[in-house]
Amino acid sequence: MTGWQAVVAALAAEGVKRVYGLPGDPTHLYDALYDVPAIKPILVRHECSGVFMAMAEARVGHRVAVCHASPGPGMTNMLSGLLEAFSGCSPVVCITTGTPSTYLGMGAFQENDAISIARPVTKWAVRVERPERIPWTMRRAFSIAASGKPGPVLVEIPADVGLASIAVSDDEGVEQYRPGPGRLRTSPDPHLLEAAAALLRRAVRPVLVAGGGVIASEAGPALVALAEQEAMAIMTSATGRGALAEDHPLAFGLVGLYRTAPGRDAFNDADVLVTIGCRMEAFQSGNWALFPNDARMVQIDVDPFELGRNFLPDAPVLADARLCLRDLAAALATDPGRRSERQEHMAKAVAAKDEFVRAVALECARANGSPLQSKRIVHELNDVYGHDTILVNENGGQDLWTYYWPYYRVLDADAVVPMAEQTCMGAGVTGAVGAKLTRPDKKVVCVAGDGAFQMMPQELSTAVQYGAPVTWIVLNTRSLGWSKWHQVATGRFIATDFEAQPDFVGLARAHGCHGEHVENPEEIRPALERARELTESGTPVVVEFEVEPFDYYDGFKAFPSRSWGD
Repeated sequence: MTGWQAVVAALAAEGVKRVYGLPGDPTHLYDALYDVPAIKPILVRHECSGVFMAMAEARVGHRVAVCHASPGPGMTNMLSGLLEAFSGCSPVVCITTGTPSTYLGMGAFQENDAISIARPVTKWAVRVERPERIPWTMRRAFSIAASGKPGPVLVEIPADVGLASIAVSDDEGVEQYRPGPGRLRTSPDPHLLEAAAALLRRAVRPVLVAGGGVIASEAGPALVALAEQEAMAIMTSATGRGALAEDHPLAFGLVGLYRTAPGRDAFNDADVLVTIGCRMEAFQSGNWALFPNDARMVQIDVDPFELGRNFLPDAPVLADARLCLRDLAAALATDPGRRSERQEHMAKAVAAKDEFVRAVALECARANGSPLQSKRIVHELNDVYGHDTILVNENGGQDLWTYYWPYYRVLDADAVVPMAEQTCMGAGVTGAVGAKLTRPDKKVVCVAGDGAFQMMPQELSTAVQYGAPVTWIVLNTRSLGWSKWHQVATGRFIATDFEAQPDFVGLARAHGCHGEHVENPEEIRPALERARELTESGTPVVVEFEVEPFDYYDGFKAFPSRSWGD
């Protein structure tokens, strides 16, 4: 077989369903895909979109996903996606064609040093110099992407290596492709586990904070089991969202920038804080200014680099989230400690939380102004789309309302595609297509500002071409809302207003989607109901809402802003 056929054999053996990307010279990789119909090439309109779609597949499909780019600018177009995947610990294998080894350094067409460029934003970046090394390299790529703290891997196949013939047989010393062991899990040290259990036995107001590591480990059920057993509040980071359904009695919303009143009260009042696969970075920790007074801390993480990185834990536990939560529940099961006091405290907290949920519903129902208020739109969206809906987040000002529980509640576990800490605008707009292709049984909704939507609208055609009926909700302030908010204090507005902007409804229709514009409060729900019906019948939909530009949650306005330099 050729080197590229060896690559495709590896993808097939690893269970890859799709390759997102652009072919460049189709003799590289894509011609080999022609003979393997089980792997579908998804032709994106920009290479970075391929990474974002792969990230979404990895998230909702719980598997390593694959994208491809041609050399030179094709590879560099992937960089923002690699940065986002690295930040979000997303297991993505990115394959790129490289300059032929024969001409390396001679100024060949689209020659670039892909490995040096990618190394800072990947777990592993490797150039394969001999075709017989392809099986070993691909196995390592999948294993490294999935195990430990997951993350992206870049594999560069030089053009001549990919087209070279190799004899894959034991006689020739080149192995047949065998998949690696998959995700490897580590159990906690018994002594450190007991230290964590001892702190929780004495706790009355503990709070569990689930990060993206809980999702990567598929540890949501173990998290909920521990919380129910011990009467503990659960909060999440943005990437940890989906660890449990947010209508669960013990769900108290998100931490840091995204917290609302019940979560704020639970977090501030905690006597033990347990973070699981959560790095407590800037947005999660209020720029490291938010930590419960006098609380003890348990930190559970699979990566030793993260232990003690931002806050020094009293009990650092190096372990896979699912195994550790399971073992922690077992350690506490036979020794209840102050469990009855925890149950009494939690009953009061849940009652107060339920009252807040009712108050928010009333607040949103009364939001009848014009321009529209985003909180009402996302609350109505939540009600109209209901269960079996995957929320895909974007980065912007008004779409923050989808992060603020219970203005939007994720009603099913494992039903969120979040932004990572880099929050690359457009990642959600394109990632929604990957989410829908991976989970066609789910409704998929992306809520974006007009700034983010303008970053990647070309992928609406990708959704149409491959039958991915996504709903895009565009909250239009005709500005870069988040950036403009920071100009309010000075009144010095510059380069944040879109004085020229496309007709989003016309743009949607030009791509083959349904487009609709909404300005009046009484039109919100009917438009959302039409959008749901259309997507369920197979048509992608864009609904644009004219919204108030400075309608922000109070917690966002009060968020510590040291990182912004003010």
